[in-house]
Amino acid sequence: MKKAMNYLMMLKIWRDQKGQDLIEYALMAGFVAVAAGAVMPGVSTQISTIFSKIESLLTTAAAS
Repeated sequence: MKKAMNYLMMLKIWRDQKGQDLIEYALMAGFVAVAAGAVMPGVSTQISTIFSKIESLLTTAAAS
């Protein structure tokens, strides 16, 4: 009898899908983080270039 109850409990746990959405969201967040990490080095270089140009212009304007 106890073995049958354990078997039924295992089936109930196996069919339970309440945590499935949480796992899917966590995986999606992981994929987004990896993609952002792959893209950011190029973006950070461009941003650095833009700020360097702005700094140069402000320095030139201050010297005038």
